[in-house]
Amino acid sequence: MNRKFGAVGAAMMTALALAGCAARTPEEYNAGRGALIGGTTGALIGGLATGRPMGALAGAAIGAGSGAVLGAASTPRYAPPPPVDAYGEPPPRACARWGVDAYGERVCLKLAGYRAVPPSNY
Repeated sequence: MNRKFGAVGAAMMTALALAGCAARTPEEYNAGRGALIGGTTGALIGGLATGRPMGALAGAAIGAGSGAVLGAASTPRYAPPPPVDAYGEPPPRACARWGVDAYGERVCLKLAGYRAVPPSNY
């Protein structure tokens, strides 16, 4: 009988250790903590109230289930992240004066809203 419980306990500890390796969302994290706290508290209350192992098991099951639900439900909702560029796209450049290049293509000679800076004489 003790060998059986030892094997089950070792399997449960291995599963518990490997369960912590997964990347979890905040809801999953809080549900796991709620289940752990609720299961422990339920087992203590069930065991003390009935004085039997089955009472402790029932309390652990009820406490773990309700703790997981309450833990996941109590996860705060965070505001979405701010947009990457708060100022948005720059306005499109408008051409103030058009001309023709050597190949006969239409090209912009002066952009609207921009002043040409005269070259400095060093």
